[in-house]
Amino acid sequence: MTSLLADAFVHHTWATERLIDVCAELTREQLETSAPGTRGSIIATFQHMAEGETFFLSVVSGEPIAAVAENASLGELRSILTIYGATWMELLARGIDGETDVVEHGDGWDFHAPLGFRLAQVIHHGSDHRSQICTVLSILGVTPPEIDLWAFGEATGRTRPEYL
Repeated sequence: MTSLLADAFVHHTWATERLIDVCAELTREQLETSAPGTRGSIIATFQHMAEGETFFLSVVSGEPIAAVAENASLGELRSILTIYGATWMELLARGIDGETDVVEHGDGWDFHAPLGFRLAQVIHHGSDHRSQICTVLSILGVTPPEIDLWAFGEATGRTRPEYL
């Protein structure tokens, strides 16, 4: 049985990989570019995305995940995020109950949120930051890749036109 969230997580990884592939052609100076209203530079935003995925996977799986190196290269970040994509799919394949309480432990506090809510945050976080990176690419005069859900559907055969 396929998880109802499979397309969302496969798209999440696919879109990030495509965006990294475009950014791999940029100079170091371009990777350090940011824009008002974005998280930071392109490379810092990808770093933040990988750190976020590490955190989300650790909380959801209940397993410690090694921290992402502070100055990881774009290639290293792509590899990490690709592995995380496969890990998300493994977790989804186990069959999940979206109402399962996932507890995050802090120093003197616990934070509770349903698993479905946590998974929605993973998708939202990636979409938000990919959009910010696309904004910076546009400012640099670089055409961002088509990474929306419809482009994903067409590229992967998940959608198809039917002409009558």
